[in-house]
Amino acid sequence: MKYMILMQFSGQMKDAVPPIDTWPVGDLQAHIQFMHDTNGKLVESGEFVDAQGLAAPDQAKIVRAGEGGAAVVTDGPFPETKEFLIGYWIVDCESPERAIDLAAHISAAPGPGGRPLNMPIELRQVMSAAPSEEL
Repeated sequence: MKYMILMQFSGQMKDAVPPIDTWPVGDLQAHIQFMHDTNGKLVESGEFVDAQGLAAPDQAKIVRAGEGGAAVVTDGPFPETKEFLIGYWIVDCESPERAIDLAAHISAAPGPGGRPLNMPIELRQVMSAAPSEEL
């Protein structure tokens, strides 16, 4: 079963965790190394499908189809956004319990001072397409 593990930054974390661009260099390096190590372990176990970090929300765009299908683009997300996606993994696991264990591990990524961030992680199964019938 494939799962998408979504790493989100929550507005509830703002007071406890300073913005990542203000972390001491060593703390930032430890955090990034944790992500690389996690990816390596997933590759070794055969569970890795994909993983990406995402640009900051101030670089995001919201796109909607407008008149005649033309793109209408606005900046986003907006300041009142309480949570935003900062990265994801797609993993292929034998069980939902294994995916939950991976999400918990990622949640504990080190933050300032090496303390676990315990950030909220959304876990969603990737749905398979319905079987196609031969015509």
